[in-house]
Amino acid sequence: MNQPDLAAHFGSSVRKLRFRMGISQEELAGRADLHRTYIAGIERGGRNVTLKSIEKLARALEVSTAELLSPNGKVDRVAGSGGAAGDSRLNEILLVEDDVDDIELTLSAFAQAGIANPVHVVRDGGAALDYLFRTGKYARRPEGQQPPVILLDLTIPKVNGLEVLRRIKRDPQTRRIPVIVLTGSSKSRDISDCHRLGVSAYIIKPVDFQNLAQITPQFRLQWALLEAAPEDR
Repeated sequence: MNQPDLAAHFGSSVRKLRFRMGISQEELAGRADLHRTYIAGIERGGRNVTLKSIEKLARALEVSTAELLSPNGKVDRVAGSGGAAGDSRLNEILLVEDDVDDIELTLSAFAQAGIANPVHVVRDGGAALDYLFRTGKYARRPEGQQPPVILLDLTIPKVNGLEVLRRIKRDPQTRRIPVIVLTGSSKSRDISDCHRLGVSAYIIKPVDFQNLAQITPQFRLQWALLEAAPEDR
């Protein structure tokens, strides 16, 4: 789905949820602390929305971020996030990180952002490649369920992050997956190699809500990490 389609689906979800609550654009703007013209632009599908605005709108509309981002304006809670059974359309985000503290901080940032997708954590490059290419212990992982986004630490054991990125970007079945590189410094000499290989963005660790909000304009509504329903394909 391209960016205009994503914006249109998001605007439609906002409008449907607002109608369900029986409130005007002006009232929604007041509840979300946003301008009414901004709300109108969103509902027309003509606005690129930041993660912070999405969070404000979700609170104002009294729904989860995942429900707001759903093209149908409705999504079940994901198992393990305090709800009932998970929605099969929610694909797993892949987090490739070996530091336990950084894993916890990253998961906390996603929770704060209200991203409902389950997160699958692997702690070395070999496991990441096994997961993506369904080899080793992941040989039975269902085909066609690739992660909507990969968060990749560069300093991981077994196969380093740069080599993992190379393999992702040269294989047709994975090259389109957005990869966000996690690094300890923006001056890392590997950053230029990452950009050359087609990395989507990078985050300076530790990952927090502010880090995610800063890269949101680059992804726009790709943070709507729902796999398309069959009828939308």
